Amino acid sequence: MKIDLTDTTSSKINKALVQGRRAIGTPAVGMVLTLVIVTDEENAYDALRAANEASREHPSRTLVVIKRVSRTPRDRTTSRLDAEVRVGADAGTGETVVLRLYGEVVHHAQSVVLPLLLPDAPTVVWWPVDAPLDPAKDPLGALAQRRVTDTYATEQPVRELEARAAAYSPGDTDLSWTRITPWRSMLAAALDQVSCKVTSVEVEGEEFNPSCELLAMWLADRLDVPVRRSQSSGPGLTSVRMESTCGPIVLDRADGTLATLSIQGQPDRAVALKRRETSELIAEELRRLDPDDTYAAALRYGVDRLADPAEEPADESVAEQAPAGGEPVRKKAAPAGKAAAKKAPAKKAVAK
Repeated sequence: MKIDLTDTTSSKINKALVQGRRAIGTPAVGMVLTLVIVTDEENAYDALRAANEASREHPSRTLVVIKRVSRTPRDRTTSRLDAEVRVGADAGTGETVVLRLYGEVVHHAQSVVLPLLLPDAPTVVWWPVDAPLDPAKDPLGALAQRRVTDTYATEQPVRELEARAAAYSPGDTDLSWTRITPWRSMLAAALDQVSCKVTSVEVEGEEFNPSCELLAMWLADRLDVPVRRSQSSGPGLTSVRMESTCGPIVLDRADGTLATLSIQGQPDRAVALKRRETSELIAEELRRLDPDDTYAAALRYGVDRLADPAEEPADESVAEQAPAGGEPVRKKAAPAGKAAAKKAPAKKAVAK
């Protein structure tokens, strides 16, 4: 059931919700939380579809806040709130209210959302795109116990991770962190099977994929070993190689679906590590609403502390000048002992 409201108020939207529940024969409110989605018109459909699928596990009232940009001076001075109320089959297992804000009310979205929050129920705010630099200080983020962002949707994901670390507050989380949950579980289970000490780690994945950096920072923070971040053609994370005193431990996923776990002295095992949909990621984040201390520790480790293979020292060789029209000739540098031996006669001459 859908109810369209034009130039409305929060009070009228609440009355429409009650009217819709009575019309479909479910006057009671059986939802466990309020999910606020702050997005634009372009990404609203995909975000709302993911939220509806996640509501099968977490029945919730979903409020979609779409801030419409005014194109003329007259529209900027005219404040208007349009709403679309969905209940029943059109809203998954909960309720959905699509809010479109125009004019001055765009800057006061929290005053529209606050009367629509479920009483005595937690609130989660999700920014699929264009998240604020400090979600906890955002007017809408201040209403929530959990704030979900997605650095993968930004233009510079790695720099965005640094900004998230600088502005982190308990309750912040990111879908790039949620994407690596199966990887973290599998790597922890692999280390439980051996009694070896890890000496170094290499994480391989796409160049602009913040999940790779987060996994590398998590391993560096938990294992306290050097972690090198290398690049591949993807998709997403492709492999993690851990060097240990008992031999290498490798988790490799080349096709984005099936991975292979290799442990020295054990047969290789196939592991299901498919890339998950956004609805699965949101459903996982809604399962626990307490602060994620592990994410905070990994985030604060810092991207700049990861080893870059491009900065590794080159081999000890000296390139001599090439002859005209020929290839350069590389000459091995003399060992330190021989170089010192050649300088010894010079010292004797000085003594004489």
